Amino acid sequence: MKLLQKFNRRWWILGLLLVLIPQIALAQDEAGSGGGIEGIFQNIVNVLNLLIYFKIGGENGIPFIVLWLIAGGIFFTLRMKFINVRGFKHAIDVVRGKYDDPNDEGDVSHFQALAAALSGTVGIGNIAGVAIAIRMGGPGAAFWMTVAGFFGMSSKFAECTLGQKFRIIKPDGTVGGGPMYYLSRGLSSIGMGKIGKGLGVLYAISCAIAAMGAGNMFQANQAYAAVSNVLPFFNNLDWLFGIILVAIVGLVILGGIERIGSVAGVLVPAMAVIYTIACVWVMLVRFTAIPEAIATIIGSAFNPQAVAGGAIGAIIIGFQRAVFSNEAGIGSAAIAHSAARTDEPVREGIVALLEPFIDTMFICNLTALVIVLTGVYADPTSAELDGARLSAASFETIIGWFPYVIAIAGFLFAISTMISWSYYGQLAWAYLFGDRTVNVYKVLFLTCGFIGTIINLDLVLEFSDIVLLAMSLPNLLGCFLLSGIVARELNKYMTRLESGEMLAEIEEVREPVLK
Repeated sequence: MKLLQKFNRRWWILGLLLVLIPQIALAQDEAGSGGGIEGIFQNIVNVLNLLIYFKIGGENGIPFIVLWLIAGGIFFTLRMKFINVRGFKHAIDVVRGKYDDPNDEGDVSHFQALAAALSGTVGIGNIAGVAIAIRMGGPGAAFWMTVAGFFGMSSKFAECTLGQKFRIIKPDGTVGGGPMYYLSRGLSSIGMGKIGKGLGVLYAISCAIAAMGAGNMFQANQAYAAVSNVLPFFNNLDWLFGIILVAIVGLVILGGIERIGSVAGVLVPAMAVIYTIACVWVMLVRFTAIPEAIATIIGSAFNPQAVAGGAIGAIIIGFQRAVFSNEAGIGSAAIAHSAARTDEPVREGIVALLEPFIDTMFICNLTALVIVLTGVYADPTSAELDGARLSAASFETIIGWFPYVIAIAGFLFAISTMISWSYYGQLAWAYLFGDRTVNVYKVLFLTCGFIGTIINLDLVLEFSDIVLLAMSLPNLLGCFLLSGIVARELNKYMTRLESGEMLAEIEEVREPVLK
């Protein structure tokens, strides 16, 4: 009976979408560029720009939101005594299962939690986002993306540790976790309950909206760009591509985090390996030019003449694209890591610090090197290429057929990211309105995915950036206030780890299970 009810709900949602989506496509088509859906979003973006992007230091200053993220990464790196360096090896051991306790509560393993979180970060942004950064900020933007990734490892550690520590186990055994919970419950534990509840609600609102933008519309938009680049059939059929994409995502998101974890556990590593091999191949072909490419990236990072806005412009764009890619400081990954099977919050935080390293310091740098090595970004004829098409054009100079792989990878990356972000958005929505209303959010989410395929990239990118970065305001404020708890937990954990006591405890628990 329950299976039948789930089946009926699934087709009710998809049926409603089949009614809404053609109406949206027709309205946009009749209105043309700058009208209809695009006109509505442009008005929303104009208002949000005033609220989020006000600058410190005058017209040519740095947006406060970027300084906020920089300050967060540096603060947690220093406060946690460079946990991004000293915890790296232990993080790999945990992911390998060396410290798994079969009796721990949770929905997914350490590896599945990492894969689910990575599926929300490793995505089309690693292909298109890096190209956009270089197009807008010059090669030097890639350098600042790397710097942001390094400090972001510490931010990710802090927020995911808090996500585990203050999660709740619901009556049905599922986990509720993430910034909504550690802001409200965590701040209540230090006598700041009212502030915590307010920040929790503010975060949930921003997360639910950001899931529709950065984790959905941008993914759909660039997936369409990648596919239509090699399949001209879709050039004037963006609405058809949108229907296909949201239908696939819609069938998957009706499952829970277990399904997302299992799907991500297969898709993400496979996509990352294929993409990495292609990047390495390009680098081998242009091996002798690698030192010059690295020098170009580093040199233009500090060159005031590198781009419009100079070095400051490169820093701003680099940090924006890094946060868009690895999500450090915005708290989204804490939602996925809250579901991991462990009773050691710090352990899951240490696992989480691998994400910015894999996503930004490794995969994004591979993309940047390919783009700079091929020189396509500097060709005046490529000025009109958007992110996915610019990356495809770069690979095509070495591997003629690789745009087809980019199209497949972009499509699959988009799906995996949309699946994970739908989970984040659903939990935020449920926090605000209750579990029974989640189907409403699913309809809104899938509708926004469709809209993302039919409006222009610049508008989607601007909206996605704003709503994503807005999540960092309540999240980092709460993390700053709770940093003392994280530091104390980390000190206790590292003492037990370094003494060998922790591994002895795990082996003692495992022995009866193995027998």
